[in-house]
Amino acid sequence: MPAEPARELAGISPAGLREQAAELRERLLAATARVLDSGWYVLGREVEGFEREFAAWTGAAHAVGVASGSDALELALRACGVAAGDEVIVPANALPTAFGVAASGARVRFADVRAEDLQIDPADVAGLIGPRTRAVVAVHLYGHPADLGALGAVLDRSSVAVIEDCAQAHGASAGGTPVGLTGDAAAWSFYPTKNLGAYGDGGAVTTADPELAARVRRLRAYGEQERYLSVEYGVNSRLDELQAAFLREKLTHLDGWIAARRRVAAIYDELLADCGVVRPPLLAGVEHARHLYPVQVPDRDRVFARLRDQGLPVAIHYPRGAHQQPCFSDRWERPLPVTEQLARSLLSLPMHSYLADDDARRIAAAVAAAVRRA
Repeated sequence: MPAEPARELAGISPAGLREQAAELRERLLAATARVLDSGWYVLGREVEGFEREFAAWTGAAHAVGVASGSDALELALRACGVAAGDEVIVPANALPTAFGVAASGARVRFADVRAEDLQIDPADVAGLIGPRTRAVVAVHLYGHPADLGALGAVLDRSSVAVIEDCAQAHGASAGGTPVGLTGDAAAWSFYPTKNLGAYGDGGAVTTADPELAARVRRLRAYGEQERYLSVEYGVNSRLDELQAAFLREKLTHLDGWIAARRRVAAIYDELLADCGVVRPPLLAGVEHARHLYPVQVPDRDRVFARLRDQGLPVAIHYPRGAHQQPCFSDRWERPLPVTEQLARSLLSLPMHSYLADDDARRIAAAVAAAVRRA
């Protein structure tokens, strides 16, 4: 007799973190011992090694490790000259990004996104650019690259900086160019659930500009040009040695993990066709990082509740636009219809590199059944 759906689905790991730690356990313990034996715990050889190896993996000339993805965005903006009184344009469907921008001292301005790729809409950005605009943050949300070509055309011959938010896009590319190589700088997150995640918080800034990289290095450590000589106002945002050691071990597995995510996405793509679900867009020439698998469904909240009742770890990214958050209420200038429609309809399915093919098929079947009942 077949098991109840709830029993079948309840054991599916939300993020695969336990499975990943089990696979890497011996290497992680060895990395821990290496750090403990060194007696050096902040900004040492492990951080230097990770920065060098991550820069090589991304194709960037420079990588600077910091304490979190939000800090990476804040410090990248500040290194580009963003300060209080400046304006920075961000997509309204990327809530964490708005906080990183606000931390830089700039005023956040929210742009709508395009239905065709769920990314920042360059045409909407064009209407927001003003004399105080200092930067635009292009968020490669869910793992799909933003349209940097169209955004560049809008910003042509302006001094507006472009910062790529690559927090969800490790391994993504467009037209053969990896994310993180087109803008003035890129901010990366190593939050545990990212494609490359630490066992705690962590982040990095990558750039081709050696002066910008040097400034991020100063800003992450009290603005110090040398020990106890602070030449500008900085912060304490240092990637610690233990997290860097873990990330070095995990970086060697990253390409395989991304390939596994793409295999899961292919199963979802096949089984969710023609069942009332709008699958994640994938534009021509794009390699998707498959950090998340967000689908659009009718009566999303009812479908969400039915799937959660079955023990299926679905999630919502995000239930409201950043411009609709109470803390940003003074910056809600106008309706942003695409962002607001997506907030009502998007549902994220389980997505990680340890999700078994059979589990992916069961999830797709459960989603299709829940949508038919909606």
